[in-house]
Amino acid sequence: MEDLYYPYSAYLKQKYGQKVYKLPVNIPCSCPNRDGTKGVGGCIFCGEKGSGHELLSSFLPVTTQLRENRALIEKKYKAKKFIAYFQSFSNTYLDFDDFKRYMNEAANFPGIVELAVSTRPDCVGKNHLDFLRDLKEKTGTEVSVELGLQSSNNKTLEILNRGHTVEDFIDTAERIKTNGLSLTTHLISDLPWDTKDDVLKAARLINLTSDTLKIHSLYVEKGTVLESMYKDGLRLLSEDDFIERTILLLENLNPEIAIQRLIGRVPESDSVVANWHRSWWKVKDHLLSRMRQQETFQGKYYESN
Repeated sequence: MEDLYYPYSAYLKQKYGQKVYKLPVNIPCSCPNRDGTKGVGGCIFCGEKGSGHELLSSFLPVTTQLRENRALIEKKYKAKKFIAYFQSFSNTYLDFDDFKRYMNEAANFPGIVELAVSTRPDCVGKNHLDFLRDLKEKTGTEVSVELGLQSSNNKTLEILNRGHTVEDFIDTAERIKTNGLSLTTHLISDLPWDTKDDVLKAARLINLTSDTLKIHSLYVEKGTVLESMYKDGLRLLSEDDFIERTILLLENLNPEIAIQRLIGRVPESDSVVANWHRSWWKVKDHLLSRMRQQETFQGKYYESN
């Protein structure tokens, strides 16, 4: 950590008393801006696989996926505690009875201490939160909901074809916290349509709502609308821009918010441009090196917010 930021690994160890590892789970769900309810094609940056590039088939039972992935992690890390991570697409956007069945299977699987449920701000109903709250109380399994904010600017969200607003995010975030669940927020810190003021606004929103944060860089995945925009001349921000904006975000972030990810990653085979054609860890090292040079850290300006 080097006191530069609060890593998710430290957050989990403090919460559970030991290292905890995520087991990805793939279930047959979609998104309302893919199936025509709000739009088609999904977000401009989202590929056909969603955010899961190394998932098992969604046709496999949840318990089978957990068992296979646990075997790999147990062997490699001697792990004992796990998070069932429902990752790709919007995992509350499916038949509610199916949703309950998948969550129950995961919550009662040996070694699972938490469910991480990735979804959209406009796909979380009272029924989902009532069920997840009750499931947590009955099984003792913690529940974290992951929401994509991506930008604090509604005009940018329109360009991204998100199909929801900042106000939708705030409303859903407040309902998640009211029900005693944790919240993870996703943010792309180098969107070319955003300004530094939008990054600062995002930091304030995250401070008011979130327990953990995933920071992404904007990459261009093959077969996306963003690929067409890029080929038509869209200019992405530079690596230096990403680093400058990410540092600005971290400096204004509550130091008690754990950082799950500092930069996005995607397999090279699936991307046109990702992390300026550099390894994600090299960009991360560059970011941390710049923070050391500037003698800055997460929360440096948080008290003045």
